[in-house]
Amino acid sequence: MVVPVLLLSVLAACGDDDGSGEDSLEGFDAVSITGDVGTAPTVDWKGELDAEKTETKVLVEGDGPEVKEGDKVDVNVWIGNGFTQEESFTTYEKDGAPETFTIDDQLTPAFKDALLGQKIGSRVALSAPAADLFGETGNPQLDIGNEDSVVVIFDLMKMFQPPKAKDVAASRMPKIVETDGNVTSLDFTGLPEPKPDANLLRHIVTEGKGKTLTPESTVTADYLGMVYDAKKPFDESFSGEPAEFSLQQVVQGWTYGLSGVKVGSRVLLQIPPDLGYGAQAQENIPANSTLYFVVDIVSAK
Repeated sequence: MVVPVLLLSVLAACGDDDGSGEDSLEGFDAVSITGDVGTAPTVDWKGELDAEKTETKVLVEGDGPEVKEGDKVDVNVWIGNGFTQEESFTTYEKDGAPETFTIDDQLTPAFKDALLGQKIGSRVALSAPAADLFGETGNPQLDIGNEDSVVVIFDLMKMFQPPKAKDVAASRMPKIVETDGNVTSLDFTGLPEPKPDANLLRHIVTEGKGKTLTPESTVTADYLGMVYDAKKPFDESFSGEPAEFSLQQVVQGWTYGLSGVKVGSRVLLQIPPDLGYGAQAQENIPANSTLYFVVDIVSAK
């Protein structure tokens, strides 16, 4: 899952042309941030933010382990536009469900610098020109212009713990429907509706004899996906050609549901919302949906 705040996109300037309005204030002088770590921050604007450079401020210092290069950290995020003085993005709408950040060179550099070396349990704030975070063109998804200034608040919740798939009997999964040798749907008859907080479940229908997949594998596979009790798949490849993808670029339910499985296997997965698309609705996938997949693993590298 791609965190929206990390995308660099084109947007014309929508902030004050010179950032020098009568009520503009520099850096953290423009804002007051209160609240406990893990709860949505209360942000009070004292005036328009004029951030000439990126500044980092530790609001609350945690007592957990220090974040190091390469660590994966579960982080709650709040972003505010210092020109409009409005919230632009928050993870707290999902009941405080954090995003997972990998602290490496793929992360926005200003974000990496703010998080590296901090302790778990900390609340860290950034005051920055939009260009320092999103590039010289701003971020249209967040309605942030290239001349706006931005406040970002990070709550470092915990070190990421990879979820483990629970292997279950076939009776815990939908039945696979095939037509002329191709998978065409899943049959949910007799299967109770899953709870939103259910586990990541896996049933290995047929075990292959090839190499074992890891979370870093690139996989070629046929697949079909449905939400519970749907009439048709939301996506499938059995009617065409197998798809190739990195397990680092798919929903976490695939990354960790397929990890440990051998090439040549057929696998059924039940993926809870927090390891799928969460509260973000997709085409033909309602928000907070449990996803079901049948996957034939053709090859891996």
